[in-house]
Amino acid sequence: MPARDEASLAVGTEKKGRREEGHEGGEKRYEGPWWRFPPLRNALASGALLVLAFILSRVAAVPDWVSIALYVAAIPLGASHWGREAVEAVFRRRVNIDVLMAVATVGAAVLGLWEEAAFLAFLYGAAEGLEEYAYDRTRSAIRALLKLAPAEAHVLRDGVETLVPAAEMEVGDLFLVRPGESLATDGVIRRGSTSINEAPVTGESMPVSKEPGAQVFAGAINLTGAIEVEATRRFQDNTLSRIIHLVEEAQEEKTNAQRFIDKFGSRYSPAILLGALALLVVPTLFGGDFRLWATRAITLAVAGAPCALVMSTPVAVAAAIGRAGKRGVLIKGGLYLERLGSLTTVAFDKTGTLTKGRPEVTDVVPLNGASPQDVVGAAAAVERLSEHPLAQAIVRKAGKERVVVPAAEGFQALTGAGASAQVDGHRSYVGSPALFQKLGADMAEALPAVARLQEQGKTVVLVGDERTVTGAIAIRDEVRPEAREAIESLRRSGIRRVVMLTGDNERTARAIASQLGVDDVRAGLKPDDKVRVVKEMEGRKERVAMVGDGINDAPALASASVGIAMGAAGTDAAIEAADVALMGDDLRAVAYAIQVGRRAQGISRQNIVFSVGLLAVLIPLSVVGSIGVAVAVIVHEGSELLAVANGLRAAISPRSA
Repeated sequence: MPARDEASLAVGTEKKGRREEGHEGGEKRYEGPWWRFPPLRNALASGALLVLAFILSRVAAVPDWVSIALYVAAIPLGASHWGREAVEAVFRRRVNIDVLMAVATVGAAVLGLWEEAAFLAFLYGAAEGLEEYAYDRTRSAIRALLKLAPAEAHVLRDGVETLVPAAEMEVGDLFLVRPGESLATDGVIRRGSTSINEAPVTGESMPVSKEPGAQVFAGAINLTGAIEVEATRRFQDNTLSRIIHLVEEAQEEKTNAQRFIDKFGSRYSPAILLGALALLVVPTLFGGDFRLWATRAITLAVAGAPCALVMSTPVAVAAAIGRAGKRGVLIKGGLYLERLGSLTTVAFDKTGTLTKGRPEVTDVVPLNGASPQDVVGAAAAVERLSEHPLAQAIVRKAGKERVVVPAAEGFQALTGAGASAQVDGHRSYVGSPALFQKLGADMAEALPAVARLQEQGKTVVLVGDERTVTGAIAIRDEVRPEAREAIESLRRSGIRRVVMLTGDNERTARAIASQLGVDDVRAGLKPDDKVRVVKEMEGRKERVAMVGDGINDAPALASASVGIAMGAAGTDAAIEAADVALMGDDLRAVAYAIQVGRRAQGISRQNIVFSVGLLAVLIPLSVVGSIGVAVAVIVHEGSELLAVANGLRAAISPRSA
């Protein structure tokens, strides 16, 4: 691959720019068959001329000038792509891999080694073409997601259904989506209920039930019922388009390894050219055979070109980020992919991350002769007039159990203690055990139940009046069903420590941590306390990922080596706050992201070791004349293609994901 020095980025933004300028629309990339990809097409034509010249010279015994003419014609065809970049590099006064190849090709031709010159131009052109095509397809694979959103939508205007291009839809348009159809853009359901497959956006494989008021995303597939959706984003700005844009930007960002290789390459390539020049001049000045040492100098220029080294990381980065993006995991750059691969600790926020973020009733304990239905009904009668999250959990419980809820009046909120209302002619209370102790109610039967439930990390609400406690209701923000499996996956991925950071009380936090197998718990933390804890862990040489909602936990996300925001689909703030954005709410995606990072890092290291080892062997062999130009070209281009092929393996999902 041409050198990607500091001014010519790894897998070059310059090359990317030229590719895009060559297509209408600026951002369009090549999508035809591989053999019609311009660099490959020209290289194949060069190869055909090379084969014809070889056959004619070896079999038909034609005059030398015929085969030479064919070799001469094959050279500019094979070098049509990389030759232009070599000329541009010379005009910029830079020496890169293209310049080394150009010097070797011209040198071979000057020495009359027409076959070798044509062979070098063809093989390097073919390798470059295949690499460009593979990289282009890797970068463009994420764009296939756009095809999931329909080009047209059934927009309802003045009650009339009209088929309009999706690109012409405006925010506020109401559009109809029938079963089996995909959503053209992001929106909110205004009428109808359904089940939706959101896998293209969030990576969630199971269908999600949606009711009026629920948010839906472009590209999601409507499975069951017809729905009317109000557009909240234009087609050009929808979640699917933003995912594609973010992934493509991220694929251009470099890892530390890439930056080092770029810097190294900007010095190494000129050194190889100077070394080749010295190999020609010095022995010749001392009476050496000019042709012999010129051939060795050409061989050194080819053998020493660091193509495989330069390609050791970029393809793996692009492939990994693209693959993760299609699974609803947005990694915002090569640097963060690299950091994912070296994490030792994962810190989770509790509420809304390890837990569902919505309190639910877990236990109903009737006391003093009451029934469970009596307890829930009396509590719901009081609490349905309250907006408190615990009150709403009790009301939802009554609805699920279809409990008859008596009428209540005279509602009164008791700040920090509970609430009361007039139910069936007498005042009922719902609140903390401290409230009933203050009222002077008989707590003898209630206290053992309260102690038992609180030991489990649950919030206990009592129901009754001034004299009698009729029941206890335990409420807890339940853990996500996949949370324990996700933590086990993290351990299998090589994470040494899992930490919970929460503002909740110590007892509740430890109960949930015990349930999930978390190693360390830090409770009662304010946002700045979470930042302090993360910095402490980083100070102990731990490489920490912080997982949170991306908004409330933004300071801690920014302080960690990698900030991971969950449930970021449709949320600009969450995506902005984090280095990695999980479009869905499945905690298992955290382990998947880390596995992708580790895999990409491992592949990059393999390529680097392979490339450096190959250079260490080829350079001495070329200097002492143990290999010729043809062998150097074959090994050089073969190693480049091997590095590309190995890098593309990063697009394969890890087995344990």
